[in-house]
Amino acid sequence: MSNEEIKELLQIFNESGVGELELQRGRDRLRIRRAGETASGVTHMQPQVPASAPSPAPAPMAVPSPAPLLAKAPEADADHVLVKSPIVGTFYDASSPGAAAFIKVGDHVEVGQVLCIIESMKLMNEIESETAGIIAAKLVENGRPVEYGEALFAILPR
Repeated sequence: MSNEEIKELLQIFNESGVGELELQRGRDRLRIRRAGETASGVTHMQPQVPASAPSPAPAPMAVPSPAPLLAKAPEADADHVLVKSPIVGTFYDASSPGAAAFIKVGDHVEVGQVLCIIESMKLMNEIESETAGIIAAKLVENGRPVEYGEALFAILPR
């Protein structure tokens, strides 16, 4: 995305009154969210541009995911059961920033075991396993936004 396209999107965002806008074009991703209003009533925005987009500021360091992702699409493997997000929100693999992850790749899970948390509208929603088996893959990075129906984990049922 060019700087002109981003400026145009910011103008449209300001005029629309929506609370959040997310756009992905190829490897470039732009997310704009309203932070709140000041005493003067002026709304501030927090544009978030990924490291791959051109930016005058230095790009933040990428933190590798602690669990490996599958090299091939899990949908292609009929043996795996996909755990999908039931809501839109932010994916967290632990109960708090310093805590250990609920599960990791290779762990055995039981029906009803908490796999992760999805924060939506300041509510923490525990996502539980509906299948007993072994975690074959973690498909989402911690702290990343997820969509309804997006695959979070692949489980090899026993």
